Amino acid sequence: MAESFSFDVVSDFERQELVNTLDQVKREISQRYDLKGTDSQIELDKENIFITTNSELTLNAVNDIIRQKAIKRNLSLKIFEYGDIEIVSGNKVKQTILLKRGIKQEIAKTISKNIRDQIKKITVSINGECLRVSSKSKNDLQLAIKLISELEESLNIPLKANNFR
Repeated sequence: MAESFSFDVVSDFERQELVNTLDQVKREISQRYDLKGTDSQIELDKENIFITTNSELTLNAVNDIIRQKAIKRNLSLKIFEYGDIEIVSGNKVKQTILLKRGIKQEIAKTISKNIRDQIKKITVSINGECLRVSSKSKNDLQLAIKLISELEESLNIPLKANNFR
């Protein structure tokens, strides 16, 4: 019986790295001269980051710091989906950043079709919010991983190949 190899395609991030990133951002906000006294707050819940600060200019600076720290911690910037800027009580502004996780059904179908069209001896199955790619050839799987990294750019979602067996 021939051996079959597989890997999973997921859209996920390391939550602890995100927590560490936001801790570094909070520390830098408290120490930076131009951000002291702005009463900027960053809160993290299960699926969102909430930023509250005193002006849009300060909000942009905080977002820049978040992006810089995320890159240093190897988090993809594609996990952040920036919401609209709201004006809240007083002169404060608030922005919600949605954390993207999981592959939506229509995107999973697109990825599956692209892989199957380009590599003939490969099977792709959709398992909830991830894809299982399997083949009898490790070389075909390596081609599929390369193809997924190219698709990641065009689809604008973070994709990772893991559980290579």
